Amino acid sequence: MSFSLATEGLSKAFRLHLQGDVRIPVLDGVDFSVAPGECVALAGPSGAGKSTLMRCLYGNYGVGAGRILIRHHGAPVDLAAADPRLVREIRRDTLGYVSQFLRVIPRIGARDIVAEPLRARGVPAEAARARASALLTRLNLPSRLHDLPPATFSGGEQQRINLARGFAADYPVLLLDEPTASLDPANRQVVVGLIAEAKARGAALVGIFHDTEIRDLVADRLFEVHPMQDAA
Repeated sequence: MSFSLATEGLSKAFRLHLQGDVRIPVLDGVDFSVAPGECVALAGPSGAGKSTLMRCLYGNYGVGAGRILIRHHGAPVDLAAADPRLVREIRRDTLGYVSQFLRVIPRIGARDIVAEPLRARGVPAEAARARASALLTRLNLPSRLHDLPPATFSGGEQQRINLARGFAADYPVLLLDEPTASLDPANRQVVVGLIAEAKARGAALVGIFHDTEIRDLVADRLFEVHPMQDAA
């Protein structure tokens, strides 16, 4: 099967240097892949390492061993070994991420936050802002809020900005960390539609969904992440 994103023998552990250099293993020998047009949901109990795996896939965490292969501009690249400049390029062109939390520059309006990934790709400002407005409207964010900084928005409103930003640029690979956690039923259904459209255009998606109803609607299969025992 052709893959968009895959891991080979991926391992990750944390060391607690202020607590006697205790080593906490989280992932060990993970082999995982997601194909174009597929949504894979990470499953497993709390603490199993789902969020750690997600952060490794985005390059936020370094890995102890193994490879993270992503198809970037038609060729596989090992994200785990890529230099920071290449990681930035991959995140601009190939790999998107919708987190649970909105982290933005203060005083920047919601529309410009959503448009930023498009502007980074060279899309003209007017077209990028129009795409941003359309997504925010689809996610039921009132137009009066589109140009306001979202620092004082509710958690659900901020999550909708995250989602609009993540889906704005049509990334070939998209990571979704609890994308519907703060949303009402109507907006959860909007997200189901956005995921279906992304799959239809050939995007590969990896998600963590604690809402099993939504997970069952969007996921083509589950990938079980197994908890590990602590080791000194």
